[in-house]
Amino acid sequence: MDFDFTEEQYALRDLARDLFEKESPPSRLRDLYAGAAREARCWRAMADAGLIGLTVPESYGGAGGNEIDLALVLEEAGRAALPEPLLETVAVAAPLIAEAGTQEQKDEWLPRIASGDAVVTVLLREQRYAVEAGDADLLIAETEGGLEALPSRSYEAWLIETEDRARRVYAVDVSGVSRATRMSGAGAALTNAHLRAAVATAGVLNGIARHLLETTTSYVKARQQFGRPVGSFQAVKHRLADAHAAVEQARAATWYAAYALANGQEDAGIAANIAKAQAGDAEAYANAAALQLHGGIGFTWEHDLHLWLKRGKALEQAYGSGAAHRRRIADHIFSLGTDA
Repeated sequence: MDFDFTEEQYALRDLARDLFEKESPPSRLRDLYAGAAREARCWRAMADAGLIGLTVPESYGGAGGNEIDLALVLEEAGRAALPEPLLETVAVAAPLIAEAGTQEQKDEWLPRIASGDAVVTVLLREQRYAVEAGDADLLIAETEGGLEALPSRSYEAWLIETEDRARRVYAVDVSGVSRATRMSGAGAALTNAHLRAAVATAGVLNGIARHLLETTTSYVKARQQFGRPVGSFQAVKHRLADAHAAVEQARAATWYAAYALANGQEDAGIAANIAKAQAGDAEAYANAAALQLHGGIGFTWEHDLHLWLKRGKALEQAYGSGAAHRRRIADHIFSLGTDA
């Protein structure tokens, strides 16, 4: 397959990179770590640039884009360790409302998402906690009875302290919700939501891994040891080369998974499993290599490296761990053998 992104998709990537670097630098992440309230400025800037409405249908004020249009934007979100719930709102919630929401839910929430007036998060069954559930305007929760679209204050949420304090997660209690919040569809829409979450997380992981590689490569070129740059040593070169190869393979797998989802390919499910497993493994390798090759400074609070190391570790387990997705791959392979 001859696959490449369009000029418009590359331009959207460049726009996202510039916006994230300007509106969410490392100093902002450190403020969030210190307990600062999340300001709406970055989210508003993203909405004004059309990023929040990217997957909202045009009839509701969005761009009508798909997983391919979002793929490079998610990489840039990872590259900037963006703390906003772009993944949850844009990659998962907006398409899920469009596919499974009642007409009333679509009319109310899709235009608000597109305009940046609503933050929507999700709690899928494989997740213990919901990202930004305490500040979200809407929580879409998978329950035993189906899908519930829960406005803020209709559920209880408790902040859970984690190592990545810029990506805030909450335990939620949805036991007392009214059935008036029930969404009209589940089935295939819910399956797609799980797949979108996995592929989107893979994209963000790839962006994190690329940042770690770029940062580490720059560092070992400048760091001197025994009168030579650390990067001139063969062992260092091999470690970075292996990490680069793993990340590039994961990116290709993730791009194909996005293509398969966007076009309803029969292998979209297995492609999503492969993408998440491979991206998690590649990021984990880049994570360990970056920490090791930065030496002692990589362990310090003062260096920004830990902001990406912790985000990567959080997302390795998010929306299905690598082990969980590999089990699904194995189940798929063995089922093919059984059918034969």
